[in-house]
Amino acid sequence: MEEWAKIPATVCANLVERDFEREYDKLQKLEDQTKKLHKDMKKSTEADLAMSKAAVKISADLLSNPLCEQDQAFLDSMTALDTAMRRMDAFNQEKVNQIQKTVVDPLKKYSSVFPSLNMAVKRREQTLQDYKRLQAKVEKYEEKEKTGPVMVKLHQAKEELRPVKDDFEAKNKQLLDEMPKFYQSRIDYFQPSFEALIRAQVVYFTEMYKIFSELTDQIDQAGLTDEQRERETEAKLTELRALSIVADD
Repeated sequence: MEEWAKIPATVCANLVERDFEREYDKLQKLEDQTKKLHKDMKKSTEADLAMSKAAVKISADLLSNPLCEQDQAFLDSMTALDTAMRRMDAFNQEKVNQIQKTVVDPLKKYSSVFPSLNMAVKRREQTLQDYKRLQAKVEKYEEKEKTGPVMVKLHQAKEELRPVKDDFEAKNKQLLDEMPKFYQSRIDYFQPSFEALIRAQVVYFTEMYKIFSELTDQIDQAGLTDEQRERETEAKLTELRALSIVADD
């Protein structure tokens, strides 16, 4: 330990900071990535909810279309569509709630740890600056002629340096011991969340397959392909354009 006091402040800073900056840089990137992922997951769940709510609104609007009062087949199709959209919305809400509990909330809690870590790093930085300042003071007296007053001041400077050096080394050791452990813990922490996310998506899309398969069976009585439907729609549009009230002047 005594050897550290003999190392020039600039050399000491370089030796101490190299490993520390490498570990802290990884945690800063992890903090940024966690915040971004939390923000993106919130946007994703909000978009999911907005999508299913919009689908329910569209099906309700179609169901209230006056045509439903005149055409039983159209009414039956729109009723089936509305039922499917409401089922989809219910499953979507369940999926979003599950993702909120198993992914979004854990991300938020994980992010809340970083301010304490950053504060510990700031305290270490302040102690390091005090250490370097007192180390430079010791070196200044060591370079002077060894007179009685100088030796007294050198002794006082070393006594002032010792507790600060010990405090810095303790803070530095603790952070160097714990930062890699914290970084490594991300795997065990997030793996259950991401597994839950996958399960929630699998359950949701399995149910969507069932819902839309049933809907297809209910409304696709003619068994037409998309291309045939497109041609049929184009033929109807051509008939409409042939009417005198929409003919070009």
